[in-house]
Amino acid sequence: MIRRTIPILLSVLAISASRSALSAQQPTTGTQRAAQGASDTILPTPLTLPAAMQLGRVRATTAALARLNARVANARVGERRADLLPSISGGATFGRQTMNLDEFGIAEFTGVTDPFNIWRLTVAGSQTIFDAAALARVSAARDSAVAAGLDARAAGNLAATSAGVAYLRYAAALETVRAREADSTIAASLYQQARDLLEAGVSAAIDATRSEVAFAASRTDLELARNQRDRARLDLSRALALPPTVNIVLPDSIGSIAAGIPADPDSAVAYALTHRAEIAAELARTRSVERSVTAVRREQLPSLGVQGAVQETGPALDRLSNVWHVEVGVKVPLLDGFRRQRRIEEQSLRLDAQQVRQDDLARRIATEVRSSLLDLSSARQQVTLAETRLQLAEQELDQARQRFAAGVAGTVETSNAQASVVAARNGMIQAHAALSTAEVGTMQAVGLLNNEQ
Repeated sequence: MIRRTIPILLSVLAISASRSALSAQQPTTGTQRAAQGASDTILPTPLTLPAAMQLGRVRATTAALARLNARVANARVGERRADLLPSISGGATFGRQTMNLDEFGIAEFTGVTDPFNIWRLTVAGSQTIFDAAALARVSAARDSAVAAGLDARAAGNLAATSAGVAYLRYAAALETVRAREADSTIAASLYQQARDLLEAGVSAAIDATRSEVAFAASRTDLELARNQRDRARLDLSRALALPPTVNIVLPDSIGSIAAGIPADPDSAVAYALTHRAEIAAELARTRSVERSVTAVRREQLPSLGVQGAVQETGPALDRLSNVWHVEVGVKVPLLDGFRRQRRIEEQSLRLDAQQVRQDDLARRIATEVRSSLLDLSSARQQVTLAETRLQLAEQELDQARQRFAAGVAGTVETSNAQASVVAARNGMIQAHAALSTAEVGTMQAVGLLNNEQ
């Protein structure tokens, strides 16, 4: 039996291995699964900046918690509404007892009765017909739920912004690696040129040594850039709530997502104050506190309700008799130790505090909008200057190489020119990253991210 089983197991393993190898050789196109632990998420390939921001909005922990808080607030609306809905209860009791007839003071009936059974089956209910305070509390809870929903939207926008910034950092890290690879290629070319001139007896050995040192430095910079790239990829995975092993592929060109940003600061501030979810949430919270004050004031008004019960009683289940009652009543609050007045004062102070928060938020949003527009304008100027700087640095390097080849300059000049190119490329990468980050920040500050990308 064992001799037969072993070949079968080997055959099964061989088939499984071949299938795994075939599946591993198939290229991933279009979309790819995020990774183990996030199998329900389809990651676009390549992952664009708007798609990354949308993933951050949906998957980020802060956004998910804010959505759960919004659901909690919606549940509280139902709790408040329950004060206006019917209340029905039922009960069944069985008892065995005796009764002292003398306590009733009836001369014809004296003494203690023999033990007897009592069955009671009861259905009772009540319904509020009118309660102004309860209506106001429902409205306050509804405004709180609206504010929680807007908070969830604001949290989603912030998560999208964070994901966008992490995406741009990863893109800049990828570009830095490509730049360092190009620098290494140039350094290798200069080193080879110095060796050729040394062998030809045209240049000194120190020139070849300097080129070799520059080549080693460029390789070190390349390794550092690769490390920063890998760390940036991990940060992006964290921002998107994806496993750290997921493969994230970015497009060759990111492009600009800035669209519809008002150029005039006053117009941008006005747009933000009407479109930012945060200010809308504060307005809803202010309405909620106002309704809470109204609810406490309305507690001084009469309320109208109805209640009743149906009861079956008897010594045995087959000898039950039906009784019922219905009551319609008005409840008029008179005095509660002036507790209600103190609650009105407390809620009024809460309203004043909420108004202060609302005004402060409006000022903060105005400051954020104007600051983001300044950053955006500065970033655009930095890109223009960085492009000019890179062109001049490349011209300097080309001229230095020609002078070194002609024997009228040494490797000091080429090394300095190469360093200028490296610095110019770094400046270009940083300028483009700063521009993209400023665009994302400006869209978030103005309120354009409320419209999902």
